[in-house]
Amino acid sequence: MPTPTTAAVARAGQDTFHWERVLLDDPRPDEILVRLVATGLCHTDLSVLAGRLPTPLPAVLGHEGAGVVESVGRDVVGLSPGDKVVLTFNSCGQCAHCRTGAPTRCGTYFPRNFGAGRGDGSTPIATEGGEPLGGLFFGQSSLGRHALVSAQCAVRVDAADDDELALLAPVGCGIQTGVGAVLNVLRPRPGDSVAVFGAGAVGLSAVMAARLSGAGDIVVADVVPSRLALATELGATHTIDTRGENLGERLSGISGGAGVTYVVETTGVPALLELAATAITTYGTVAVIGAPAAGSRASFDINSLIDGRTIRGVAEGSSDRVTFIPALVRLARQGRLPYERFVRFYAPHELDRAVADARSGRTVKPVIRFGGAQDTQNPRQDAHS
Repeated sequence: MPTPTTAAVARAGQDTFHWERVLLDDPRPDEILVRLVATGLCHTDLSVLAGRLPTPLPAVLGHEGAGVVESVGRDVVGLSPGDKVVLTFNSCGQCAHCRTGAPTRCGTYFPRNFGAGRGDGSTPIATEGGEPLGGLFFGQSSLGRHALVSAQCAVRVDAADDDELALLAPVGCGIQTGVGAVLNVLRPRPGDSVAVFGAGAVGLSAVMAARLSGAGDIVVADVVPSRLALATELGATHTIDTRGENLGERLSGISGGAGVTYVVETTGVPALLELAATAITTYGTVAVIGAPAAGSRASFDINSLIDGRTIRGVAEGSSDRVTFIPALVRLARQGRLPYERFVRFYAPHELDRAVADARSGRTVKPVIRFGGAQDTQNPRQDAHS
């Protein structure tokens, strides 16, 4: 029997989401129904809403969900009703990459995450009036009070209560992506230098990971002074306010003209990617994370790459979610990954405000909290911007 619930619907040509009553299908054999306690708002969601990425609309977005399993399909193993889960990216679970701990290399990664539907073209969400809505965005479409989720996306976690579980929501994408880019892909050695372009949730997570790695110079570039100040508190040794400072010149000066070992590019600005390619040292690497509008291009001097420089795309931190997400949770509990410093909770009726704060840079990681103290008409804001 379909599950009635409320979800934030993204519609083409509109600049924000709208809460609507929707119906969710019963889980298919490989799906689960989850009651959400929180969902992070990511710039990928906002890029889809703005039409910069190819996900078809109307759809329910959201891909940083955390919640409690309510029911499971008949073929699902390892998950049961009542389990607390963090939701993350989707993959097939059957190919050689998925079976060997490299699910971000799955050949169906992009359609399963950005297609907003099942492989057979169906969608599990409809309005009460019967209008189909894109669902299973990143296998979850978790910007709602309930979600019909691919079981591949759910990682069981040990959380004391819904409040602790809510704080884990951003781990499923933003935190995992930034930390994984550094620890799984770049793997700096002690003394290597790491530059991070963009001090959003992904960039600040990369900063914390670089600090954990023992990297020497950790440089952060952004245009928001409060974010640069927070980057320093989280481990950056140098900050660059690119509103008034020349990024290339500052990086050259910090590195003594040799170039930095690694750049983590999170902004999606093609000109910054081009600059990153010139800012790394011989055998340095640029990790490309930021997603610009579809069809964007960047140009490089091919000869500058011949001596070993690498430009590499990174999705979801190249993580094996089954092992990496629990590791991130442990690091956070130990105080070694204090991402709560840049999380702010919003009640569902404050979604427009959360979108505006994300766009302006006022809040690094907005998280919509369902069913908690803030899910009222007069919520008490006590989380950090």
